[in-house]
Amino acid sequence: MFKPLFTGLAVATGSLALAGSALADYPTRNIQGTIQWGAGGATDNVVRSLTPHVEEILDTTIVLTNRPGGTGVIGMNHVMRQRPDGYNLLFGAENPQLYPLMGLADFTYDDMHTVNIIGQGLVVIATHPDSPFDTFTELLEHAKDNPGTLRMGGTGAGGLPSTIHAMINAVDELDVRTVTFGGDGPGVTALLGEHIDFMPLSLSAVAEQIRGGRLKGLAVLSSEELEELPGVPPITEALPEIESFLPWGPFWGVFVRKDTPDEIKTILEEAYQQAVASEGFQEFLENFGGVTLNLSGEEAQQYLDNWQSVTAWSMYEAEAVDTSPEELGIPRP
Repeated sequence: MFKPLFTGLAVATGSLALAGSALADYPTRNIQGTIQWGAGGATDNVVRSLTPHVEEILDTTIVLTNRPGGTGVIGMNHVMRQRPDGYNLLFGAENPQLYPLMGLADFTYDDMHTVNIIGQGLVVIATHPDSPFDTFTELLEHAKDNPGTLRMGGTGAGGLPSTIHAMINAVDELDVRTVTFGGDGPGVTALLGEHIDFMPLSLSAVAEQIRGGRLKGLAVLSSEELEELPGVPPITEALPEIESFLPWGPFWGVFVRKDTPDEIKTILEEAYQQAVASEGFQEFLENFGGVTLNLSGEEAQQYLDNWQSVTAWSMYEAEAVDTSPEELGIPRP
């Protein structure tokens, strides 16, 4: 697990003072922020909770717009087509690191500049309270006896649910129908309405619903029980072999056009580093089921490369994709 960079608060404070002249020039107007997933999902919740802290630091307004679709391709493509002046930010999750592997797009986060890798999420497989299943073991047994009948919520190829599904199928068999939504927010709504039977989700998207009894956790993607969800068994109880893929989790980040002026990149990096380290956001992230990363620069790039390597090769070995990561220059972990 990565160590949170809480020292960023002091560093950012001093650096922002040194960048006083630059701050006088940027930002001079509202900043547009594109969230590549729908309202109510984990990425949306994290970004909307972090943004007020950044607005205070930069003394500006960040106008947030959800542009879901295409497993995040639509939102990312929109920002990549805007002017590289620092006034268009992308708030995204892990999905772009798999675009070439999934055949969704020929770009990844390597084609943008990483402002900050905010944090990493924990994963839970959830169902509605009236579900007959109390553990993932029970659901898995039912699926084996009744193949193709259970409805799993998904977010498209390369999304978190499809990745978890691939990991499960790499060590066992889970034959279900996938119902696709434009993000985990709409998926959670469908789950609450019992329109689907279960869905792998970021804990950040459903922690409060599970704690409040409005949803039920069947398993956490971990080799041991999580402090945040006592009583929900680790997935290794149902699938001991899946431990080879762990630890694993989604992440959230802030990105800008690569050819944005360096001075503006620095201002944004320092502002987000300070905001992520703030007491208010730290409290939110802990309660929301996330783990702080607060990475920028080379540390952020190393994290992105490692996540891509582990996930791409896991999916390939699970036969969830046909293209070998080696063909795309993705090294084995």
